[in-house]
Amino acid sequence: MGRILLIAAAVIVGFFLLGSVIGLIFGALKWVLIIGAIALIVSVVLKLTRSSRSGHYS
Repeated sequence: MGRILLIAAAVIVGFFLLGSVIGLIFGALKWVLIIGAIALIVSVVLKLTRSSRSGHYS
């Protein structure tokens, strides 16, 4: 009986740890996507301003 309870406790602790690890991975992925979107927006804005600036001088 004690061995069954020990296995059940280990499984529950494993699920808690797995949830923490998955939460950490998805949190990091969220920040990577946010930073990537910001970088993409900045590059598009810079490209648009450069193309409109070069059009004024020619």
